[in-house]
Amino acid sequence: MATPTQALRLPCLARSLRRIQPALIAPLRIPFQHAQLARHPLHTSPPSLRKTLAHNKEPVPDQPPQTDFESMDVLGNTPVPATAVTTCLDDGFVLDSGLRIDGGAGALLVGGEAFVWKPWGQGKKLVNGKGQWEVNGETFGLLGVVWPRPDLLILGLGKEMRPISPATRRAISALGVRVEVLDTRNAAAQFNLLATERGVMDVAAALVPVGWVEGKDDQFQGRSMSQTF
Repeated sequence: MATPTQALRLPCLARSLRRIQPALIAPLRIPFQHAQLARHPLHTSPPSLRKTLAHNKEPVPDQPPQTDFESMDVLGNTPVPATAVTTCLDDGFVLDSGLRIDGGAGALLVGGEAFVWKPWGQGKKLVNGKGQWEVNGETFGLLGVVWPRPDLLILGLGKEMRPISPATRRAISALGVRVEVLDTRNAAAQFNLLATERGVMDVAAALVPVGWVEGKDDQFQGRSMSQTF
């Protein structure tokens, strides 16, 4: 039990603590001049010699790095298919394997093999009365017997591109093959690209010579124009 003297001292001690406590928890105040100086980092070099740092603390180069486009060519080391078209002749084609198809014949490139292709009939006609490119369904009969069947057929219709007839499109679609229609030069270039990228089993090409003239007999005599890719 506290003595009278101890009881008297307790209120005095409490008042002393109340006077001391605010001093203990008072925030630390920094003089204004020192606070201003603390906001700026200390540099010993002039601004012209300072290097800007990236987010990873590496120096930022003065110029952007040069792009090596050769290293971006993902097909640069991919072998070219033997059936890739290297030259479009006026009356035929030359393939990467060295095979030459000439004499006015077209080329059918399927499954890594090349075939002579003559889709025109006796009248040397490939265009119907509506100006549409049209052949009978038997023209693409080879696509129905090869396996695996190509996913895409690229049609090169000669010097110029024109629409194909609905009947011709249905005949190709019935084989489960998609079709892309271009002029022969662009069709050959597209075939080379896709056959290299996707493989010769997925992409086929049917190409009419660039010198084809509708309805003309002996149309390739004395003509030897060509374009090399």
